[in-house]
Amino acid sequence: MHSLALIPWLDPETIISAAGPWALLVVCLIIFAETGLLIGFLFPGDTLLIISGLLTHTNDVFGVNIWVVCSLIALAAFLGGEVGYYIGHKGGPAVFERKESGIFSKRNVERTNAFFERFGGITVILARFVPIVRTFAPVAAGVGHMPWRRYTLYNLIGALLWGFGLTMVGYLIAYIPWVRDLVTEYIDIILLIAVGGTALVVAYHYFSEKWKSRKEAASGEKLETDAAEARDLALEPEVFDKRPEDSQ
Repeated sequence: MHSLALIPWLDPETIISAAGPWALLVVCLIIFAETGLLIGFLFPGDTLLIISGLLTHTNDVFGVNIWVVCSLIALAAFLGGEVGYYIGHKGGPAVFERKESGIFSKRNVERTNAFFERFGGITVILARFVPIVRTFAPVAAGVGHMPWRRYTLYNLIGALLWGFGLTMVGYLIAYIPWVRDLVTEYIDIILLIAVGGTALVVAYHYFSEKWKSRKEAASGEKLETDAAEARDLALEPEVFDKRPEDSQ
């Protein structure tokens, strides 16, 4: 294993031993937050899933087999989606009433609504593979009162395809000899890139939204979503009945 002697705390054994039995729980909590909480879009879940599967193969990072890892991550994704729907369903349009910031943006809701208007209810499945949209889709579905049974079915399918599927893809990639050897030899550098990449993505999203908000404020634009605008952001029930071909 290639060791970063100058930064000993980045050594995989140190990281894994420090996290101990909680490593998988931490991953599941991040996945849950990304799909269940409005601040979750800051987390790059796709990368985390693939890295988790890859490290399960090469380093047995979680201490359990890949089927358990994939199943628990998929469960976290499913529960996150259910919580997001519940927040939107119970909170209604008022969920969208807030000041524009580096965390919340009306544009993110509008982007999510555009997916629903194009693909209908199946957006719940497709959104899993689209950063930002996968965070706001459950809430938007809840605010628009998408039928719960249908939503839950789509949510389950999406959680399995994304949470279980991408993690397994990471695991299977490690069967490629040169990939396995590269990961085994440079695992600490890969972890550094993953952690650093996550931090950069989070920082980019946050400061990008903050910059846009300040620019709009300087131009005199209103940075607060009031009750009327929030109601306009709520999707009409018929949107969820649309089929992808209907928009063509």
